Amino acid sequence: MAQNIYDRTDFFDGYSRLERSVAGLAGAAEWPSMRALLPDMTGLRVVDLGCGFGWFCRWAREQGAARVLGLDLSDNMLHRARSMTADPAITYDRADLERLELPATVFDLAYSSLALHYIPDLAPLLATVHRALVPGGYFVFSIEHPILMAPSRQDWSTNADGHPVWPVEGYLREGARKSDWLAQGVVKYHRMIGTTLNHLIQQKFVIAHVEEWGATEAQIAARPEWAKERERPMFLLIAARR
Repeated sequence: MAQNIYDRTDFFDGYSRLERSVAGLAGAAEWPSMRALLPDMTGLRVVDLGCGFGWFCRWAREQGAARVLGLDLSDNMLHRARSMTADPAITYDRADLERLELPATVFDLAYSSLALHYIPDLAPLLATVHRALVPGGYFVFSIEHPILMAPSRQDWSTNADGHPVWPVEGYLREGARKSDWLAQGVVKYHRMIGTTLNHLIQQKFVIAHVEEWGATEAQIAARPEWAKERERPMFLLIAARR
């Protein structure tokens, strides 16, 4: 079974205080870019892989999706999502994405936000998603950017001009990375950009858009503490079609 860090009390308490947990999609800096990759939601059948508190599931229904399935491994996440949802067209189920089974050709859109970097072997999951989508169906997801995940030390310094410098170490060495983000011993899996794209190609997805997302100047002006986020991309956003 996949690591279930979100059911650890210390981690879940910290996660619940994040801006994206409190404000929902509006609190996620990359959301406008993710939203731009999405199709018209009217009438779509949607699956959200790693649905968390269900923010995207509820947004999809507000935009006209016919029905939405939110999947998460964490009982804490699912309990919170259900408590915030009063819509019979949204279903939340517990699922381990490492062993995911979905019916064939039933979804128009598969969506995932910052969940797939917890999966050690991405290929089986991508094969499952491909089978579950109808021909022409959409797959839109985000992960932490591999440059952000690669360093074995998570500190940053400044150069002679005072600009922040982020150390990139071990980028070519794929595999588990352990960090103390919100709690000790959080494990994520680093893959090079090329590896992720090739997995999609091998599963016969057609890649439509790849974005190495970083904070905009306007966001930094509003949040000066994000200045270092201009020195390397934070997220990798990908849109593909079956």
